[in-house]
Amino acid sequence: MYSLLKKEISAFLGTLIRYIVVSVFLAANGLLLWVLPVDSNILNGGYAGIEGLFVMAPWLFLFLIPAISMRSIAEERKTGTIELLLTRPINDLQIVLAKYLACIILVIIALIPTLVYYVSVYNLGNPHGNIDNGRTWGSYLGLIFLAGGFSSIGIFASSISNNQVTSFVIAVTISYICYAGLAYTGGNLLTGTLGSILQSLSISTHYSSMSRGVIDTRDVLYFISFSSFFILLSKTVLEGRKN
Repeated sequence: MYSLLKKEISAFLGTLIRYIVVSVFLAANGLLLWVLPVDSNILNGGYAGIEGLFVMAPWLFLFLIPAISMRSIAEERKTGTIELLLTRPINDLQIVLAKYLACIILVIIALIPTLVYYVSVYNLGNPHGNIDNGRTWGSYLGLIFLAGGFSSIGIFASSISNNQVTSFVIAVTISYICYAGLAYTGGNLLTGTLGSILQSLSISTHYSSMSRGVIDTRDVLYFISFSSFFILLSKTVLEGRKN
């Protein structure tokens, strides 16, 4: 499993398109936080905080993570290397977990440069260091859990299609529904118990809770359960393809 994890990370880092995806993510965040005259602009807002990053990042993740995960299984199946992979002394769950963990690690790599924004605001604050550290680190942790959820969807989408573009579209669609669709439907189109249930199932509800800097075990369990559900679905798809 470890060797497959290393292979996935090396394959990502050795491909130009992957650097382009990460560069676009960082450039978009930089423009929205420091350059463009929008509400998230830190200099124009006059407030020592990088909350704008945590508001925008999930929407950028909707495209970044499917772009990272779309090749994980779809490419293996298209090139025929999935058959070789399945003959190795590694079970289906380990294959899925290796590809899932590789996606999360790559997203974390993409997030590391954004710490420059934190350091900049920390030093620009008046007084020096005037930034809500608890909320900031809680939000970063929320982003990692969010990345885990989107990555599990991306792996599942890649497992059900041989085409990377199709996998990308499926992953974006499912991720959008789980992040925003359920919350909007539960909060605006439905009322009562059903509306509350849909909102509680929405990724954005639990991500927003963690972004306040309070780490609730219910939110952590939600993300673990959510990711586990799609990981098991991917494992089931792989098992089905062998029969």
